[in-house]
Amino acid sequence: MKRYYVWTIGCQMNEADSAHLAAELEAVGYRSTTRAEGADVIVLNTCVVRQSAEDKAVGRLWSLAPLKAQRPDLVIGLMGCMVGYKPSAALQARFPMVDVFMPPSEAGPLVEYLRERNRLDDEGAAAWEQEALRARYDLQDGLGAENVRPIARRVEGVTAHLPIIFGCNHVCTFCIIPYRRGPERSRPLAEVQAEARMFAEQGVKEVTLLGQIVDRYGYDFDGLKGHGLERRQPGTDLADLLAALHDVDGLERIRFLTSHPNYMSDRILDAVASLPRVCEHIEVPVQAGHDEVLSRMRRGYTVDDYRYLVARIRERVPAAGIATDVIVGFPGETEAQFQATYDLLAELKLDVVHVAMYSPRPVTAAERRLDDDVPPAEKKRRLHAINDLQERIVGEINQRLKGQTVEVLVEDKDRERWRGRTRTNKLVFFQAEGDWRGKLALVKITWAGPWSMIGELAVDTTADEPIWLTPVPLVL
Repeated sequence: MKRYYVWTIGCQMNEADSAHLAAELEAVGYRSTTRAEGADVIVLNTCVVRQSAEDKAVGRLWSLAPLKAQRPDLVIGLMGCMVGYKPSAALQARFPMVDVFMPPSEAGPLVEYLRERNRLDDEGAAAWEQEALRARYDLQDGLGAENVRPIARRVEGVTAHLPIIFGCNHVCTFCIIPYRRGPERSRPLAEVQAEARMFAEQGVKEVTLLGQIVDRYGYDFDGLKGHGLERRQPGTDLADLLAALHDVDGLERIRFLTSHPNYMSDRILDAVASLPRVCEHIEVPVQAGHDEVLSRMRRGYTVDDYRYLVARIRERVPAAGIATDVIVGFPGETEAQFQATYDLLAELKLDVVHVAMYSPRPVTAAERRLDDDVPPAEKKRRLHAINDLQERIVGEINQRLKGQTVEVLVEDKDRERWRGRTRTNKLVFFQAEGDWRGKLALVKITWAGPWSMIGELAVDTTADEPIWLTPVPLVL
């Protein structure tokens, strides 16, 4: 039996792409292995958003060169943002040990390569075709099977990532994603709904909808005429998709990330507020708390715009958990401008802040036009300052949950305790007899720290039906 090994680094989209690739390989008879040395096919799914991620991928790739020299028949594939949506000859020359270069989200080149290498017998090839067609069994709206991305079928766990839009049209000066993942392309609503059904059939209880700018889902549908893709659906946006997925039997929770402040419409917020299966969990990056820095980043909004958005979210979705991203040490960021970011976060008191130090990425406007003039030591100081602030803020927020009862989707067992997450994506541990994996539990919080909470069952039930609670707003 042939074996494959997939190594993944980077974002949730990469994780979803790797799961899709694994499903394609398993459909043609390959089985996974946890050891690269024992694999017939090795794929590295890469990220280049940060230099550290790219360095890890390059190091991992070169570590495979001796293995390739010992076993010339070993197939090595390179996938993801290091490849980009148009693989370059320079990359192929740099890594001669690689047999197949795959753009992000595209497993097809590897499967076709394996066909050409006669690694699939006729029976296996026929099985792949049958599986690919079966994966599209319930598509509607006139979508031809030949135009639909094969759907990942093998899922491990209670939760799953579900890409709904690929690429990005927003060319922020610091971001390499548009150059590596290409322009934005929304998946047809029926295709997304079909994949969600298949996840639910396998026991998945929660799906997270993914996109570089997820709230731009559907914006490109009107521009797809003339490409042989009959998926023009005027009026279809993220709110419509949330409503469609809300009707999928078996799903109990729906999340989405990551959003852009400019496209977080009232329609989307009202969908979150009115659809019980959609979690009150919104990720919307601010990136910086000073208008001059935001302008250099080419973000397209002001600090006051972001303040207003947070107020709208809290007005329309009480008790929403709001997460954000921040870049410190962006070119030209003065101490006063960093302090403005610090002060904004102290003012807004968000639930999560993902903070990163700026690192220049090739071909981006920031790398070409702006001097990386903030010293590394100062970047690190600013990063630690934000992290220390956020630890205090989230500690205070979580303390207010002590004594409250929250709904927890149980994901797995960690030693003697069950582990799960609230609707606002907070980590909770509790002890209970029986098998709670994949079930919704009502847990009364007895201890709260900044990164997790501990509780006890408030209701002793193993009901398979979802339990929806009315959120209790936090007074900030």
